[in-house]
Amino acid sequence: MSAIRGIQLSKSYRHYQVLKNVSFEVPPGECYALFGPNGAGKTTLLKVLATLQKPSSGRFEMMGYDGIRDRNQVRGILLMIAHGSYLYSELDAVENIRFAVALRGLSPTAREIKLVLDRVGIGAFADFKIRYYSEGMKKRLSIAKAMLIRPKVLLMDEPYSSLDERGMTMMNHFIRESTEQGAAVLMTSHNRVQSAEVAGKAGVLYQGVLREIAVKDLVAAHELF
Repeated sequence: MSAIRGIQLSKSYRHYQVLKNVSFEVPPGECYALFGPNGAGKTTLLKVLATLQKPSSGRFEMMGYDGIRDRNQVRGILLMIAHGSYLYSELDAVENIRFAVALRGLSPTAREIKLVLDRVGIGAFADFKIRYYSEGMKKRLSIAKAMLIRPKVLLMDEPYSSLDERGMTMMNHFIRESTEQGAAVLMTSHNRVQSAEVAGKAGVLYQGVLREIAVKDLVAAHELF
C-alpha cells in the first residue's frame, strides 16, 4: 500500500488549470522531492493533499484513506510544514508546541520539549515570544513540533528556505529519521543538492504536468525546467 497516492489529480482556478492529471505514488519510508518553477502548482498540490483544497477532478489516498471522503482520518495521519510558519506570535516556543501537539491529543513532558528544541538549535530561546524569532528560527520550531508529533505522512513546502547550512543539515537528519521510522515525505524544493541527499524519488512539475526524474540526475542536470 502506498502512503501517498495521487490519481489523475487536476485543479483549476476559473479558466486556469494549475494541475493536469497528476499521478504519483510515495511508499512508506521514502522521500519524494518535487521541483518546478514558481507558479507551477507545487504548493497547490500540497494543499490538495493536505485537504485544504479540493481537486477539480481526480482523487488521492493517504495510507489507504480516500482523501476526500475520509478527510478527518487523513488529517489525523499527516502534518504539513508550510512555507509560512503559522505560529502564534504572542506565545513563546514552548507554548506554541504545547498548543499544537495538544490538538493531536499529545502531552509531551517538559524534558521532551526541551530535547527537541535543543536538537533543532533554539533551546536557548524557548521562552522568547515568536515575534522575536527570525524566519529560520520559526522553521526550526516547526520541525521541533513535527519531531514530537511523528506523523505518518509529512508534507513540506520548501523545507530548506530560511535555513543556514547547519539548519539544512539538521533538516536532512530529520527527514532521514522520519523515513527510517516509516513515514512518507513529500516536499517541494528548489535546492537540488540538499534534496538529492534524502530523496528516493523526484519529479518536476511544469505547466501543470508532472514528470519523474531519477534522483541521480538531479544535481547533474543543467536545467530541470
